[in-house]
Amino acid sequence: MSTEHGTPELPALPVDFRPAKTRAVLLTAAVALFVVVSAVALLLDSLSPAEKTSFVFTAALLAGILVLLARPRVRADEDGVTVVNITRVRRLAWAEIVRVNLRSGDAWVFLDLSDGTSMPVLGIQPGNGRAAAVRDARLLRALAERHSSELPSGG
Repeated sequence: MSTEHGTPELPALPVDFRPAKTRAVLLTAAVALFVVVSAVALLLDSLSPAEKTSFVFTAALLAGILVLLARPRVRADEDGVTVVNITRVRRLAWAEIVRVNLRSGDAWVFLDLSDGTSMPVLGIQPGNGRAAAVRDARLLRALAERHSSELPSGG
């Protein structure tokens, strides 16, 4: 179902979508956590060197998890879309994307794919602001519709 009202103007490709606020908070928290826990470990004289090392290692591990959570993004270019979720990267040709969905209550966008599956796209999420997520989802949908209509007909 396509409507002329509310259809975004398409940008020049490539274009990236990522939850900027969420990313900034997570990366800031990762740095702060690592610095504070490491500083406390190094300042506590009652800890052995092995215990201090384990504190720093644990801080690095937790900071790494926060960095992974900040990783999601979507990159659309002339050939298709690259979806980067927390631990997985998947490249999709435009023809593989049947529909871009962001329903009320969804935590992020979902792509309906030509193989009958659905794929979460964590790079566009309402937690960053519902209006921005809706705008980005509409833009990705318009790009998918435009590029899939440009594909040659046949098999």
